[in-house]
Amino acid sequence: MKKTTISITAILLLSMSCVSKKKYVALETQYTDIKANLQKTTLAKEDLQSKFTKIENRVTQYNEKINSLKGDNISLKKENYIKLDRVENSLVISKKNLETMRETLLKVTPAVLAKAKNLKDSLNLAISYNLKNKINSSNLSDSENIDIDIDQTVVMISISDNLLFNTASYNVKNGAYSIIEKLANVIKSEPSMDVMIEGHTDSRTISTDFIQDNWDLSVKRATSIIRVLENKYKIDGSRLIAAGRGSTIPVVPNTTKENRAKNRRIRIVILPNLNKFFALLATDQ
Repeated sequence: MKKTTISITAILLLSMSCVSKKKYVALETQYTDIKANLQKTTLAKEDLQSKFTKIENRVTQYNEKINSLKGDNISLKKENYIKLDRVENSLVISKKNLETMRETLLKVTPAVLAKAKNLKDSLNLAISYNLKNKINSSNLSDSENIDIDIDQTVVMISISDNLLFNTASYNVKNGAYSIIEKLANVIKSEPSMDVMIEGHTDSRTISTDFIQDNWDLSVKRATSIIRVLENKYKIDGSRLIAAGRGSTIPVVPNTTKENRAKNRRIRIVILPNLNKFFALLATDQ
């Protein structure tokens, strides 16, 4: 009886031992599977985190780019406010200059203002009004031998040769310095202006020991005026251009003595930098 009990107990213990080993193997397998899945999950998480970080970086870059573009847009607006450009041969002026031009045009008489049909006409009127006031204050326009014209924002002042030179001479007359001084004061009033001095003759031929022909005379006369402006009245030489036109551009036919006298002239062509030139328009005359 005692041996039987011991045998049963041994069988039971052996049976319990076998079940526990199977469970252990099963648990170990389950643990291995869970561990493998965890590793996969961890790798997946790390991959997602990496992708998320890249997305965050891209969002940051886009935000920075957007902010940069906003800043550029503000800068462009500021630049456009003072910018002057030309599109398809039509003038385009900045809002700031447009406002200044309108203020100037309020001073122009209604009859003259009615002649302006477009933006370019209005711009010419504003420049004409301002510069003519400066010329009037210099008394340059008092003489019948001085003509002032505005064409496409270019200011042209024509002075009869008899006010500046003796017949067939390119030496400036002593009496001409008062006129040249007034001209110099107008030029000095706005440093942005470039100035071209053109010599013009009538159609009669000329040939002396010192002058070869009308081309030669017209160039020498223009150069003589430039030397006075630069040396006596201290106009920066980089702003001055000498040109001889001979008899090629008459204002009237060379058929009479009076007409030939009109064609013999010095023409001062003032070419303003319009952006800087508008600063003059803001000055009360």
